[in-house]
Amino acid sequence: MPRHYRLACGNVPGVITARPIADAATPVPSEQLSGFEPPPPPTMDNASNPPVARLSGPISSAERIATIDIVRGFALLGILIMNMPGFSTSFFAEADGSHLWTDKLNQYAELGRDMLFSGKFNSMFSLLFGLGFTIQLGRMMARDPENAVGLYCRRLAVLMVFALGHVLIFWGGDVLHLYTVLGVGLLLLRRASNRTIYFLLAGCLVYPAISGTLRILVMTPEMVQHQVAEAKVWEASNNLAYGHGSFLQAAREHTREFIYIYTTPLELWGYLGFYVQMTTTMLLGFLIGRNGWVRRIPELLPRIRRLQWTALAVGVVCAVTFGVLGEMHRTPGPSPIKILISFAYVACRLGLMIFYVLTLVRLAQVPAWQKRLAPMAAAGRMPLTNYLAQTLMATTLFYGWGFGWWGQVGPAAGLLLAFAIFFLIQVPLSIWWLRRYEYGPLEYLWRTLTYGRRPELRLSPALSSGARQEST
Repeated sequence: MPRHYRLACGNVPGVITARPIADAATPVPSEQLSGFEPPPPPTMDNASNPPVARLSGPISSAERIATIDIVRGFALLGILIMNMPGFSTSFFAEADGSHLWTDKLNQYAELGRDMLFSGKFNSMFSLLFGLGFTIQLGRMMARDPENAVGLYCRRLAVLMVFALGHVLIFWGGDVLHLYTVLGVGLLLLRRASNRTIYFLLAGCLVYPAISGTLRILVMTPEMVQHQVAEAKVWEASNNLAYGHGSFLQAAREHTREFIYIYTTPLELWGYLGFYVQMTTTMLLGFLIGRNGWVRRIPELLPRIRRLQWTALAVGVVCAVTFGVLGEMHRTPGPSPIKILISFAYVACRLGLMIFYVLTLVRLAQVPAWQKRLAPMAAAGRMPLTNYLAQTLMATTLFYGWGFGWWGQVGPAAGLLLAFAIFFLIQVPLSIWWLRRYEYGPLEYLWRTLTYGRRPELRLSPALSSGARQEST
């Protein structure tokens, strides 16, 4: 959620196809967990691949579902766009309801960005995390049921190490530590019924109304003023540490910020809203994966079309409501109208996210679009590497220990810069890397630490040649 709504609504702002895309519909028997729908009958494709007795290592690129990689690639682009303000200015800016950028171009760019991108792409990423959970744990349980849960816990523990290094040293807007915490929750829910998941989803959707009502009852004008004053102190401290400080001074500020958010009750209450939003879409991904809807895409296309346009209609109406009313009520402090704004924000992020995902899913079924979308799939195959590389590149540009552009790049220029970084640097580098290697560099390290041995990294000459042909 845009940062000037933090005090009002209790939320904070927010991360090469080796297999043909059409194969995403091929049944994968191992993508089932205990309590999930029964695996489909053997086909010619899976009958020729007997199950592995022990889980000896990570999945190969041939086991990937290319449509998921495409969606993940677009999620990375949207996350970079929405993270630009947090890279270049303080998260505590605009806490008093003022505009950091007063010219019309930047205000319109900020409004358009918030309406079209805010929350939609980190939601998309969390949906893919929930979906990926069912696929990864399902394969682990099919190959080594006795050790699968422990191995997945180890996978989450390694991710938490990456996350803490990221949030404590490099940038405070990290989302990986949330995914790790929520991943543990998915483990606990792996045998829950669909009815239970629907009940939890309903609870997540009504949370903004409950939280907003409680804020009206609990928060006084003095508490709001105190929060605004604290935010201004933090903004000044951020400007000094990030805009003019050394690398070590910036890292110390990130650590202070992380501790402050998780130890200050009102800030933690606000951050809880972000956890709930991520939980919503993660549970959606969990439902999609456990019910085998990915492999049924061709069969479900008529329903997908109807849902796609319904989601667009809901998303647009709620985005306009959220954007217009949000600009009219920027003054900090809870109120009934801000409950409506918060609910409209949640609905628009869900509606537009679903529209974006289903649009990509439909395009991925068209042969002509498969080749066009292959570069995005390449970026999506290296999500951890590209997500953390975005932080490295952006902080180098904006922080005082780098080029020092802190506070100098507004929403309009930030939007252009995000597209430039992604399409001129990250996509070409992803394609280049995956022509030579099986995994991204950090994905390789993640797998090595998870499985306790190094998987084969370099592609064989035949596979490397095939990857070049697919990406041209």
